[in-house]
Amino acid sequence: MVYQPAAGARDLLPLDVEKKRWIEDRLQQVFHRWGYHRIITSTLERMDTLMAGEAIQRQMVIQLQGEDDELGLRPELTASIARTVVTRMANTTYPQRLYYNANVFRRTWESRHNRQQEFYQAGVELLGAGGLLANAEVILLVADCLAALGLRQWHLILGEAGITRSLLSAFPANLQDKVRSAIAHLDRITIDTLPLSDKLRDRARIMLDMRGPSADVLQKVSSLDLDEEQREAVNNLKSLVELLESEKKFPLILDLSLIQTIDYYTGIVFEVVNDTESQARVLGRGGRYDQLLGLYHPQGENIPGIGFGLNIEDLYQILLSTQQLPQVTPASNWLVVPETQSANAPAFAYAQKLRDSTHLVRVEIDLGGRNTDAIRQYARDRSIAQIAWIKADGSPKIESLR
Repeated sequence: MVYQPAAGARDLLPLDVEKKRWIEDRLQQVFHRWGYHRIITSTLERMDTLMAGEAIQRQMVIQLQGEDDELGLRPELTASIARTVVTRMANTTYPQRLYYNANVFRRTWESRHNRQQEFYQAGVELLGAGGLLANAEVILLVADCLAALGLRQWHLILGEAGITRSLLSAFPANLQDKVRSAIAHLDRITIDTLPLSDKLRDRARIMLDMRGPSADVLQKVSSLDLDEEQREAVNNLKSLVELLESEKKFPLILDLSLIQTIDYYTGIVFEVVNDTESQARVLGRGGRYDQLLGLYHPQGENIPGIGFGLNIEDLYQILLSTQQLPQVTPASNWLVVPETQSANAPAFAYAQKLRDSTHLVRVEIDLGGRNTDAIRQYARDRSIAQIAWIKADGSPKIESLR
């Protein structure tokens, strides 16, 4: 029998890990510079936590059967972090700036055909702050992350879930989900065939076309019959767009037809899209969720939140073509060889002395069974720079291979 990983799972070999960590280390440095602290939550959660009040579809979750509770593997991190903050950090001060770097598990349509079901993400959650500055911080943090990775050719698609949801409220209740789905999938045929009045059909077509330069989209949405709350949301979106465009860090596309598959978003939503390939690749997603934490809060208190997640695999695929990622695993700096059995203890002591350097020094001990020529060949094959031959009295003879 040939043993393989489970369907939808995969192994990462040492060079894959080096490349992955190269990305993660640079993202972590950015998160630290912006004042974010790492949080680690459980991979395994109760299903009622993971589904976030039905905002996450049950079929996305890989479920496990516990003795007493229905359990699942997290399909994303935001719900788990929301649960952790309100239950474990009750006396915290806000805002809280948290980041994560973790694996997630989810079923997608593609994964039904043995496609990938385990993914890696890095992202942030900014909790306890609403408004213009918090929205701008998270989006500009995305830009800083991609700049740290050397990615320049990308754009941001910005929507507003609250506006889109409120515009949908004008449609008959029994048709809202169909209109919503048609808009999300840019499905004009469904819009044309649904039993809608001419006024509502025109409204749906306008919503379908609310994508493009920010000035054009804002003009289209302002032409609709908006109530006071909707006008305020549009004005807030306009202020955010003006602030982001003044920074001139990335191209911005406004898209009020942008509807995320996860349904807990209440305000801005966005996608980070790569420009360098013939087929656009979504590198990450995020948005505002001001009612999610209230689901887990003992008193039902709503605490505003906004965050994003970047897809490590997609970043990896883009960066492969840039030659920035490590091409080989790091070589050891030293190979320490006891010349005789009585030199074993001194060899371990010498190796530890090398490892105690203030800088990272990779040191291997030769484990015996090879002659001197084979030892030297092993060191050359592994690109080890120096060999320390250790005598019984602990004195070293240093041989450089470069």
